[in-house]
Amino acid sequence: MVKHQDKNSFDVRDKTMANLTRRQFIELGVAVLPAMKTRERLPIAFSTLGCPKWDWRTILKQASELGYAAIELRGIQGEMDLTRRPELSGTRLKESLKDLGALDLRICDLGSSARLHEFEPAKRAAQLDEGRRFIDLAHQLECPHVRVFGDKIVPEQSRQATVERIAGGLRELGEYARGSRVTVLLESHGDFTDSPTLLEILKGAEMPSVGLLWDAHHTVVEGKEEPAGTFRRLGGYVRHTHLKDSRPEGGAVRYVLTGTGTVPVRETVRVLAAGGYKGYYGFEWEKVWHPEIEEPEVAIPHFAKVIREYLRASG
Repeated sequence: MVKHQDKNSFDVRDKTMANLTRRQFIELGVAVLPAMKTRERLPIAFSTLGCPKWDWRTILKQASELGYAAIELRGIQGEMDLTRRPELSGTRLKESLKDLGALDLRICDLGSSARLHEFEPAKRAAQLDEGRRFIDLAHQLECPHVRVFGDKIVPEQSRQATVERIAGGLRELGEYARGSRVTVLLESHGDFTDSPTLLEILKGAEMPSVGLLWDAHHTVVEGKEEPAGTFRRLGGYVRHTHLKDSRPEGGAVRYVLTGTGTVPVRETVRVLAAGGYKGYYGFEWEKVWHPEIEEPEVAIPHFAKVIREYLRASG
């Protein structure tokens, strides 16, 4: 486990990195890269939801130093609409791709906020527009996935109507993504965390450019399913994962460091590996929504250490 006092050393390195020119940053990457390639990088990623104060260079630097192979972008420094970030637009986008290449990193997923349950025309149009903008950005970034939500069952409408509307929105975005090498992923999240409902939606939107982001925490805690059963039913659709641990606290759950809670993360990794899963094992530390949980300087290195142990044991 990474000790809390290590945070100061991270802060010092982060301040040093912030003062580097872009050329120095790339030169640093070139120096680090041969060392990283001497040991195999495991297919692990972390979401920037867990490090809301880190800037672009700090995100990349920490990912490289900690042995991550990829980054999932879910906001940067408080801006959740990634299409508004300067690093990801205009001429800066090409520079950012070079930054990633210099450190042998890739972006594995863009986390949009698009909610496909919306039925009011203006709200629905805005959600689908966000999905399309994120697909366009993913294509430019050579990123294979864009996440969207089913999110909620609308109280004033039937469950079936909501399921069909979500499937229709997913199908519409999947058609838009066709030929872009981007897959639109529905996350197991909100009111849609049980396999039968997720399977109904995915079958209703079935095409090569549509898949599932399996948040295994939600299917266990809210969906009340065991990992093996979920994967048996939905494994053919799983393209990316969110892994995190928690324990019950006061009628709710508190997110805790990986391996210290009650969620079967080790078993989920074993099930994925045994099932031939080829994607990234993604750490989603919800620091943006839960500021009281451990700092990213603690949680992100800890996940890398623990998940390596789980993957080696499953290999």
